[in-house]
Amino acid sequence: MSASRWIRLSEEVRDALSSGQPVVALESTIVAHGMPYPANLETARAVEAIVREEGAVPATVAVVDGAVQVGCDLPTLERLASEPHVAKVSRRDMPVVLAQGSLGATTVSGTLIGAGLAGISVFVTGGIGGVHRGVAGTWDISADLEELAVHNVAVVSAGAKSILDLPKTLEVLETKGITVLGYGTDEFPAFFTPRSGLTLAHRANSAQEVADVMKAKWGVGLQGGILVANPVPEEHGFDAGAATEAALAAAEAAGVEGKALTPFLLKHIAEATQGKSLAANVALVKNNARVGAQVAVAHSAC
Repeated sequence: MSASRWIRLSEEVRDALSSGQPVVALESTIVAHGMPYPANLETARAVEAIVREEGAVPATVAVVDGAVQVGCDLPTLERLASEPHVAKVSRRDMPVVLAQGSLGATTVSGTLIGAGLAGISVFVTGGIGGVHRGVAGTWDISADLEELAVHNVAVVSAGAKSILDLPKTLEVLETKGITVLGYGTDEFPAFFTPRSGLTLAHRANSAQEVADVMKAKWGVGLQGGILVANPVPEEHGFDAGAATEAALAAAEAAGVEGKALTPFLLKHIAEATQGKSLAANVALVKNNARVGAQVAVAHSAC
């Protein structure tokens, strides 16, 4: 059976791809699970608007009515933002949600699959998943890293979420051959803060430099993604260390694990910081959208 049975492109995205216009994939988990309503819907619409302002076409990815939807209209975004029990979809979950015809919000890994199927080369998110703390006892490593290793997509994010074990996350990225570019920085950003103390091997100072790396990597036949680590704007960054430790302790006490862990931790951190982390999350994803669209425009001209 053809994969086209399971993927549905919006008319705008289909036309853009067929004519060689720049397209930017956007995840939907940030809409369904990353922020409270209505901030989630407002952010989703603002991010799409930023992508358009920079000359690219936004393509929010989700699982809708038995297909991977690439390019969501406003009613679908509203459903993702407001309906209860929207499934959280990674590679493991996608076959079940597709077969059931349920509404699902794609994680970084799920969105990478959608972008790969559609042929979209740039994807914007907030922060990728990675190796969780205490991995020696839990073996909890995000599927995001696996998908990054196999799809020819440049992912623009504010590094990895600060709730993770960042040194081990970078080690896995290196092992899997995922090129990591610090965008205007030599240090790996840690989601809420521009700084982690972890030095990166490679840096790009412009969208054109990122596009040149994309062209070189895939042109020589090296499969797999590129992580563009774009720091949260300085004025919105802050040290969430204490709030993160408290959230991790609360999750352990409550027995929260697996795919429920990250939403639990982010909600706990937002409450502990009195909304400061939510403001930073909104700011960084908007910043990533602007950079991602610029990269897509540069790459389309290569």
